[in-house]
Amino acid sequence: MWPLYAAGFTTAFGAHGIAANLGADSQDAVTSLLVLGGLLALYDGAEVLLKPLFGTIADRIGARPVLLGGLVAFAFASALYALADSPGWLWAARLGQGSAAAAFSPAASALVARLNPAAKHGRAFGSYGFHKSVGYTLGPLLGGVLVWAGGLRLLFTVLAVLGAAVAVWALIAVPVVPPLPRARQTVLDLARQLTDPVFLIPTSALAGATAALSVGVGFLPVSGAAAGLGTVATGAAVSVLAGCAAVVQPHAGRALDAGRLTVRGGLSAGSLLAAAGLGCAMLPGLVGVLLGAALIGVGTGLITPVGFAALAASTPPERLGRTMGAAELGRELGDAGGPLLVAGVAAAATLTYGYGVLALLLACGPVVAVGLSRRRG
Repeated sequence: MWPLYAAGFTTAFGAHGIAANLGADSQDAVTSLLVLGGLLALYDGAEVLLKPLFGTIADRIGARPVLLGGLVAFAFASALYALADSPGWLWAARLGQGSAAAAFSPAASALVARLNPAAKHGRAFGSYGFHKSVGYTLGPLLGGVLVWAGGLRLLFTVLAVLGAAVAVWALIAVPVVPPLPRARQTVLDLARQLTDPVFLIPTSALAGATAALSVGVGFLPVSGAAAGLGTVATGAAVSVLAGCAAVVQPHAGRALDAGRLTVRGGLSAGSLLAAAGLGCAMLPGLVGVLLGAALIGVGTGLITPVGFAALAASTPPERLGRTMGAAELGRELGDAGGPLLVAGVAAAATLTYGYGVLALLLACGPVVAVGLSRRRG
């Protein structure tokens, strides 16, 4: 399992480590905010488009080859800019990294499910999510240190070495998991599966949690600055958010496996906690920022392992790759849609109203889920 956890750390560290430092040390390539936005969107855009595709490929040929190929491609794409150091190759490297992450991320999630019995899915996904959260937390910090020490090329070099090392580790340690025979499925069958509440409810909860997380990371520092807080205080608030999400995930997974937590209870409680965190973010001052960060982090940490464990339990093993790819797509849409929604409302009114609108949507999630479940029943 450790190489799979390392793969989760790699994609998170690569995404946030570079994103947080692109504007600081690449003035020759990032000539405007529009260019910076394009470089940031390139990574996530590749993931949105390609994750379901690579998830389906993993079901056809096996998740292990897709995992290894994605890690090797990530190392190669990172080495491109480390060796070339030109603006054009920076665009190519970010596109390559996003495409590679779209391959090995759903493959790793599928292997987490295949290599663990159903009774331990909660703990396995909790540990996997913990290591991804560590990557998200350490990415901006360690990335900043590396950029300070040797520029953006050093950060890309470290990512190339990291991707190659994890690929070798996975080649040695991850067992071969052959693809399972699959019944033929039509487009109509696929549409029914993707609209089934068994898939739709956990995926929607994961998307909502990721939206809240992205809004917290992106906008809580803005609220702190408006309240007169310095960068140290706002940075600490973001660290509280990421830290709470990381700590809660393994505990939530173990509680799910032990029967102390149900899927419906975990998803509902997580959504309500994240909504409460956004409500606290509407309060002025340090207390509102810290409470908002803590509650959003706890809610996100509760939803993530429960949601993925529920998807794994309701999916035939031969289609785990496609399901995990589609679920990751839902998370990416939440990652992009949450900040866009809050920013749009804030532009029309204020940031406080933006928090309120997203909080209301998250709070309505459990009610909608109950309605969908009753309709399916």
